[in-house]
Formats: sequence, C-alpha cells, structure tokens
Amino acid sequence: MDSAAASTPAYDAVRPSGAPRALATEAVHAGRDDLARQGLHAPPIDLSTTYPSYDSRGEAARIDAFAATGAEPDGPPVYGRLGNPTVARFETALARLEGTESAVAFASGMAALTAVLLARASTGLRHVVAVRPLYGCSDHLLTAGLLGTEVTWTDPAGITDALRPDTGLVMVESPANPTLAEVDLRAVAHACGSVPLLADNTFATPVLQRPAEQGARLVLHSATKYLGGHGDVLGGVVACDEEFAGVLRRVRFATGGVLHPLAGYLLLRGLSTLPVRVRAASATAADLVARLRADPRVARVHHPRIGGAMIAFETHGDPHEVIAGVRLITPAVSLGSVDSLIQHPASISHRVVDADDRRNAGVSDRLLRMSVGLEDAADLWADLDTALGALPGDAAAVGAAGAAGQVLAGGRPA
Repeated sequence: MDSAAASTPAYDAVRPSGAPRALATEAVHAGRDDLARQGLHAPPIDLSTTYPSYDSRGEAARIDAFAATGAEPDGPPVYGRLGNPTVARFETALARLEGTESAVAFASGMAALTAVLLARASTGLRHVVAVRPLYGCSDHLLTAGLLGTEVTWTDPAGITDALRPDTGLVMVESPANPTLAEVDLRAVAHACGSVPLLADNTFATPVLQRPAEQGARLVLHSATKYLGGHGDVLGGVVACDEEFAGVLRRVRFATGGVLHPLAGYLLLRGLSTLPVRVRAASATAADLVARLRADPRVARVHHPRIGGAMIAFETHGDPHEVIAGVRLITPAVSLGSVDSLIQHPASISHRVVDADDRRNAGVSDRLLRMSVGLEDAADLWADLDTALGALPGDAAAVGAAGAAGQVLAGGRPA
C-alpha cells in the first residue's frame, strides 16, 4: 500500500458534525469504508478457502483465542470456515444498518436460526417461547425438536407466564409470515426479562424497523429475501451484540454453515439499493392494497401498519385458480426480489405446519401471500385482476371467463 493510499481517509459511521449518517448513506458505504485507502472502488471477492502462514506458533495462539471467545482473529485470515474477508464486509454493513455491534452470516436463514438454537442449548437452555405465526420451516424446526429444543407457543400477552428457568430464547416475527401480523416489540422485549428476544426482521428490513432499538438482542434475517433483493443468492444473518456474535461464530466454525464469499459479495451489493427497493415496492404495494380492499372478489386483505412490500389476501373464490392464472407475477415461494411473486402458504411455505396450528395462527386455506416487486402498479393489477376471475356464483361471467381461458390456452403457453 503506497503512502497516498494510506493517507486517504476512510468513510466514518458519522458525519463530520458527529451526527449519525442516514440509512441510505450507510446502505451504500457501510462495509466499504476502507476501499479508497486501498485504491479500490468495488469490494474485492476473496474466494480462498485457506491462507498461508509461516508462523505456526502464532496460528496456534490465534486458534486458541478464537476457541475461547469466538472473537474474530487479528491479522490475516486462517481458514474459510472460520471467516472470510468478503463475508465480513457484509456482516459489518448489516450490523450498521440494524444498529448492533456485530452480525454473523450463515449459508441460509435456517442455518442462522439453527446456530442460535444450538448456542442457547449448549448452555442447557433448551426451552423456547415463540409466537405464531412464524415462517413455516422455523415453526417446524422448533416443533419437531430436531435440535433437542422444546417450544411453548403463546400469544404476546402470555410470554412472561410461559418463561421457565431453562428458557433460552423468545422468538417472534413481525410482520409475521404469512399473515403480516405485528407485535409490539418493545412490550415483548420487556416481557422477556433477562431472556434474549430473537426478532425475525426479514419482512420489514432495517428500512422499516430496527428491532434492536426496541429491545431485541438478536435480529434474524433470511438474507435471501430483501437483503439480496434479486432472487439469486441464499444467505442468513443474525445481528446482535459482540458477546453473542462470538458464540455464533464458534457454532458456525464447528457446524460449517458458512456463507460463500460470492454470496457475501452479492448480499453486500444488494444492501446498497435496499432502501430504494423497499420504499419503491412499498409504494406499489400500498396501491395494490387499496385496489384489493375495494374488490368484491377479495374477502380480506392483510398489510402491516408499518407498511412494506408484502401483501396477504384471502379470496372468495379458489386461491389455486389465482396461482394458475397469473402471467406477469411469478407463482413461486420466496419474496423480496425485484420481481413480484405470489404463493399459497397452506400448500407450500407453511405446509410443514400442522393444519390446525396453521389455521389457528390465521393461515387460512384461502390465503395468498404476494411479494410486490418493482414493476408498474397498473401492470401488476391487470395481472391480478385477470387471475382473480369472476365472482363465485356469477355463472355468466364464469362461462365467459372459461371460454376466454380456452382461447388463451390455445394461443400461448401457460
């Protein structure tokens, strides 16, 4: 590194006046603060799985230190399962956006949740208190006891009474998947007492809320969704204090649920446009919500108080016909991409949840979940309008729609 590069100031987390930088600025610059000093503009991708060292005694000391605390080793990397410079950039940036000391990234959102549960279980705290609904696979992981955990399901008002001496975690998702139900995170954190609160912030993102500011010790993301934002990368991340991050790094090293460096690069790139994407998609979602609420073919519409790009709605007619009828909107699981997606939770994302538990949590068999992307609102509505079809019982309209459907089927592929 030459002297000119070394003297170039890095971006700081505060303005020269000492005021915090705006979220939009952090999204662009966090994790990239040192690039100018290195004479770089775009973050490099480090694909190495291992790194040379001629000081084996020094390496032994660094490994011992990591094993004891989980703190990131000083100096050059050691091995890809212990840490990676590209992934570390993403972790730094996400922690900045969520307002936490640290963040630890994993191969998927479920790998991240698994690491949290293992971290708590390792201290003998295997009991979890959780509020439904959660993402279907999160629900299944807790209910099935695959990690030796035991779960007590409750509503937010019952959290304090559900706590036990061996409770290691309280878990909520707000807005929840797929009903978009919201909880008062500050009140829930208070009800947890000394037990850590894990808030899944996948749907809201730090653009709409920062759970750590409301008392959550752990903030979980399926980074696959809005953080990546383009439907081309899998990842998960937990934003938290450095003490808990050290435990998670040790679990990650032992279990191998690491995020690939290329995924780390794509997620860091995704963060730079996160505020713009979330706000634009949220505005389109609000437009569609107004149209759906006024439509007699729709029985009920769910949309979070804090806004966002997720919509859930229940149809009077067959929801499977809506899934089969969309052409612009993609009928697929996942969410948070630049293109709009729609799916039937009872058939896919929440299929692994017991049917009675699913319905009791508000996931009806007529519920559809839509992730609104960056397309034009009028185009999205035209597609939904066609897919919703006629009102149930309108025989003339149904007959006309059926005839039109036959022509469509013969004219272009479904």
